[in-house]
Amino acid sequence: MIGAATLAAALALVIALPLHAQRAAPAAPRSIDVYEKSMAELQAEMDDGRATAREIAAAHLARIAAYDLAGPALNAFITLNPRALDDADALDRERRERGPRGPLHGIPIVVKDNYETADLPTTGGTVALAGFRTGRDAFLVKRLREAGAVILGKTNLHELAAGIITISSMGGQTRNPYDPARTPGGSSGGTAAAVAAGFAVGGLASDTCGSIRIPAANNNLVGLRGTLGSSSRTGIIPLSHTQDIGGPLARSVADLALLLDVTTGADPDDPSTRAVGDHPPFRFHASLDRAALKGARLGVLTNYFGTAVEDEEVNLIVRAAIETMKAQGAEVVNITIPGLDDLLAQSSLITLEFKTDLANYLANFPNAPVRTLQEILDRGAYHAALEATFKARNAAVPEAEEIRKVEVRRASATALVRAAMDEHRVEGLIYPTLRRRPVVVEEPQRGTTCQLSATTGFPAMAMPAGFTTDGVPIGLEILGPAWSDARLVSLAYAYEQAVRPRRPAPTTPALVNGAVPPPVTFTVALRPAAADARGAATARFEFDPVSGRLAFELPADAIAASIHRAEPGIDGPVLHRLINPAAPKSAGTITLPPYQRPLLNDGTLYLSVQRPSGRTTAPLRIAATPTQGRR
Repeated sequence: MIGAATLAAALALVIALPLHAQRAAPAAPRSIDVYEKSMAELQAEMDDGRATAREIAAAHLARIAAYDLAGPALNAFITLNPRALDDADALDRERRERGPRGPLHGIPIVVKDNYETADLPTTGGTVALAGFRTGRDAFLVKRLREAGAVILGKTNLHELAAGIITISSMGGQTRNPYDPARTPGGSSGGTAAAVAAGFAVGGLASDTCGSIRIPAANNNLVGLRGTLGSSSRTGIIPLSHTQDIGGPLARSVADLALLLDVTTGADPDDPSTRAVGDHPPFRFHASLDRAALKGARLGVLTNYFGTAVEDEEVNLIVRAAIETMKAQGAEVVNITIPGLDDLLAQSSLITLEFKTDLANYLANFPNAPVRTLQEILDRGAYHAALEATFKARNAAVPEAEEIRKVEVRRASATALVRAAMDEHRVEGLIYPTLRRRPVVVEEPQRGTTCQLSATTGFPAMAMPAGFTTDGVPIGLEILGPAWSDARLVSLAYAYEQAVRPRRPAPTTPALVNGAVPPPVTFTVALRPAAADARGAATARFEFDPVSGRLAFELPADAIAASIHRAEPGIDGPVLHRLINPAAPKSAGTITLPPYQRPLLNDGTLYLSVQRPSGRTTAPLRIAATPTQGRR
């Protein structure tokens, strides 16, 4: 465990060193609780003097030290900003002298490392670009700085954004804070893991085919892939100029709306955004409406629900979320679009555009350490997991006729979707973001539905649908017609207000006085069912909320003992065996998986102990006033 003294001793070191050398982060001058707090809550605390931007930034850096560099070691970052606290200090002075710039003033934000930053390297997750500096901010980064956001650091991504499990030669494998054995999705998995784990309040991502939406789904977050052209791509390392778009991720729709109000809009240097001026401003935050689902007519896109056994769990979770929308007043109809799957299957331009787009981008910088994808391959400057992808895309020959055929398919798919929505008079199509749960690291992710929005250019709002039985987040999307972005965000807001689907990640709990929470000791009284109390005994436990380790001391005469899941009216099944009859011991240690750790607080688990005097059961729950600290 990292103690408060250890954390404070490493205060000045963390943000001055490369990430591989960082081991701790600045502790706040006073104890500031930032756990799961929204932008509005933090802004209110700064307004009335309960917190400063510096203290809020330092508290988030302390969480990074505790849980990204240690603890579950989520590995969300490639680099941290060595001037983050200085930037926060400057914003505090400005607040005192002139007042806040707006709702993002002093709010900690993270940036995916395919966005250019003038003061930090931009690597795209590849060692081929280690140390590469462009000397400028991407358009969206510039907009965030102008709004007063504090950039804490650059997050890991699937190398050069070329996949959806977030592994790279520069950043390694990022892990999901809800289950570190699983991936956070990608390619914006570092941003998603950071926001979900409370390392920042929001973050910048990008989406070429699902890279905003899949990480949102896998991390119980919200994210919008906007109408193509609604958000600038200037300063983002390209994957496919036809499909790329930038955008934020957040824990709540209100926070997302505040970020979208800053990041959407025309950019003179990005011709794709010219159409923004032909439409009224989105005004995302002002458009939020708790009653938005009432009277909304939505279509369930049956094409996009899986039919394999492995898809059933996600189908049930998403359809349950749809029932909630209906309960909030939405009219929902099933829609099947014949021929859509075939059109979408060959409508991606990533393979045809990546090699050329990357070379054209790097040609703008005389200091670029590499110039082409071929050079990256020749140097072996890529993660082994990307080898097949990079070789295939480098071998692609982007002939004009082949590109034209794909463009025709894209136009046909767009027309087909638009016609289906018009025919059924729906303002949005609902479907799972992924047909299957997030995979464990090193496994390929199946079941993506990302291409529908990427092909049509229509906006798609990703939002939480629920959790699997073992606590893994599942997401759904609502896709609407072009320029319906604000309406989709408002629909998600109405759903969020009704369901409150946000659930904190169990592996990154609140810090205690700036340090990781210490182990908690508690006891469970074992009282026999009979009136004779001679069989009464006590079981003792120590729970480490960060690692999930549960140490136990049972009565010495215990023959068998187990932890069960409580079920209404019946004895629930065994989750953990505590005594091995082949080598019986009354003391030991088990590790609770992440999803079971919060259950120690709500009475969902119970202890069963078999002794010569009989079997006794009791709720396994941390007491209201437990003892904290090691035995």
